[in-house]
Amino acid sequence: MKDTDAMNQPNAPGDPTLERYHRQMLLEGIQEQGQRLLRGSRVLVAGCGALGSFIVDQLARAGVGHIVIVDRDVVELTNLQRQTLFTEQDVNDVAAKAVAARNRVRQINSQVRSEACVDHLDAENVLEYARDVDVIMDGLDNFDTRYLLNDVSVKLGIPYVYGGAVGTT
Repeated sequence: MKDTDAMNQPNAPGDPTLERYHRQMLLEGIQEQGQRLLRGSRVLVAGCGALGSFIVDQLARAGVGHIVIVDRDVVELTNLQRQTLFTEQDVNDVAAKAVAARNRVRQINSQVRSEACVDHLDAENVLEYARDVDVIMDGLDNFDTRYLLNDVSVKLGIPYVYGGAVGTT
């Protein structure tokens, strides 16, 4: 299931939509050119648990132009303590994590286009999700899918960023 939020993203010089990123553009490594690159980029976020929800939040705040969020789970009460994108209302609604994350992205930054994909990543569909992205960000908690994403990233020449946590480490 895919659900896309389309957005008009002007790119003219002096664009007032860049104003919210003023502090970020002061950084030597970003500046206005880097911010425009961020706005033109497309990121796949696989998994929207604790790490994935943080990744989605930060990408939206940074002004990444398009975020593809893939997760098969629903928001549960026990998620709320560490999965920062979700609310009690998402639990009450039995919201799919990808959809709840997409909805939160809309609230955080209306300039960002976001796509919710309620799906299990596997060998049959991973190429579909990874084909047109600039980077793959892994917020997963299982190694089989992590290895699959790594293989796809190598095959397509797309940078792959992953992390993980066990307990508090």
